[in-house]
This record gives sequence, structure tokens and C-alpha cells, in this order.
Amino acid sequence: MAVQRVKPVRNARRQFSRYTFEELTKGKKPEKALLVGKISKAGRNMNGRITVRHQGGGHKKRLREIDFNQVEKLNIEGTVTSIEYDPNRTCYLMLVTYKDGNKRYHIAPEGMKAGTKIICAKKAKVKIGNRMQLNSIPIGFTIHNVEIFKGKGGQIVRSAGSGAKLISLDGPYAQIELPSKEVRLAPKECYASIGQVSNIEHSNLKVGKAGRSRWMGIRPTVRGKVMNPVDHPHGGGEGKNPIGLKHPKTPWGLPALGVKTRRRSTTNKWRIKDRKGKDIIIK
Repeated sequence: MAVQRVKPVRNARRQFSRYTFEELTKGKKPEKALLVGKISKAGRNMNGRITVRHQGGGHKKRLREIDFNQVEKLNIEGTVTSIEYDPNRTCYLMLVTYKDGNKRYHIAPEGMKAGTKIICAKKAKVKIGNRMQLNSIPIGFTIHNVEIFKGKGGQIVRSAGSGAKLISLDGPYAQIELPSKEVRLAPKECYASIGQVSNIEHSNLKVGKAGRSRWMGIRPTVRGKVMNPVDHPHGGGEGKNPIGLKHPKTPWGLPALGVKTRRRSTTNKWRIKDRKGKDIIIK
């Protein structure tokens, strides 16, 4: 899908770009039965305190109920009715109508078109949109919506333009190279969908103006170094000064920017290599 630059008739439009939406089914409204109301939390927890900054406002959204598992429709062929936009995620959705009349939303892979037949089975034809067990997928194929724990449904590789690669099927586990280049293990009985996630041009989109960020529910972010010392550890000084610390800090004084935050070493048993290509050594 193409990203379109607009004519710079004013400063707000100078860096502005937008989607052409040429892949979407024209005139198709969301399936009413699969819509749920979405309550805006604005970054607040159950006590009403802000726990995630820079969130709030934005256009009202409705959640689409997405079937990430598809096992309930095992061996039942479905037809892609439409390709639709989802305001809650970066990729597109496809509405699938099954032979029994049931309708489900799935993540749409790149190149998917309305009218295509798809199926979820333990072993199926290897084509874009089909979902099957990892041990039925040839090595080297691009996959998405990957299940990493049996019965959980797809949990990783779901954002726009992302795609993992199946690199090995030795032993009881499959080795999967994630978009970050981390290599991870998953049981061979887990399911994955064939193809790359749709909307691959998403990373080239330029927001262009602050107001468009507000439409998306993103509030302004102020750098710490332009604050006063009372407001941030980086604050104070005359003009454009460096932060004057050994390492950057969060507003609450904790280390920031490049500090390792991963605490669960027990999950290293599922990792072969990290995203930098280093072998994982389990202690």
C-alpha cells in the first residue's frame, strides 16, 4: 500500500503524509456483531492515578473482536469477505465468513484480497492466509501471528509489516527468528499463519503536526533537559546544556536509555539468541 505525500499548502502539511487505503474494501463498514465499546483509560490505573504519561483524549474508538487462535474453526474453510481498517492497531484486518455462516476477524497478511479461500488445519496448503502447525510449515517461510504456548493463540508478530522466519524443526521445538533477529523456541504443535503482516508502509508514515497526534490519543512529551531542576534530574542550566550526569535518568531518578530492564531470567530457556546475535547462556 502506498503512502501519499500531500501538497505543502501550509506548514502543518509540509511533512504530512497519509495512506491511500487502496488495499481496503471500499464502502465496507465494520461488522456490528464483532464490535465492542472501548473505554478510554487515559493512562490511569484502577485508583485513577496516571501510571503511563502522555496518554489521553483522541478520537473515540470501537474494539474489533479478533480471533488470534482460529482453532475453533479447525478444518472449516472460510472466504475473505473484506479487508478493513482497525483504529486500534497498525495492521489491517480481514473479515472471514466460514461455511457454517460464522464471521470472524483475523489479522490480514500482505497481498490478501477479498474472495480468497483460507483454512486453519494441522496440515494445510502453504499459501498466504492459511494457518497450520509449525511442524507442517517448510523451513524458511515467513510467518506471523505466532503461537508460543499451546492453546494460547497467536501472541507475537502481529504489528504492521512484521514477519518471523521458521529456521529449524529439530527435536520437539521449532526455532523461530523474530523480526528483532532474536531466535526463540516454540513447541512444534503451536500454530502460525503464513505470510507477512499487512500495511508494510506504516513505518514511512509522517504524522506531520501535533494535532494529528492528539487525534490518536497521544499528549505532548517534554524533554527533561528543558525543565527546571525541581521537575526533572536533567533540568536546569543555562541554554542548551548537556544533562551533566554519568547516565540519563527517569523523572524519578532511575537509570534510563539503554539500561537492561529484563528481570525474568527463567524465560531464557525459550531463547536461543538475543536480538544482537549473541547466544543465550542459561545460568
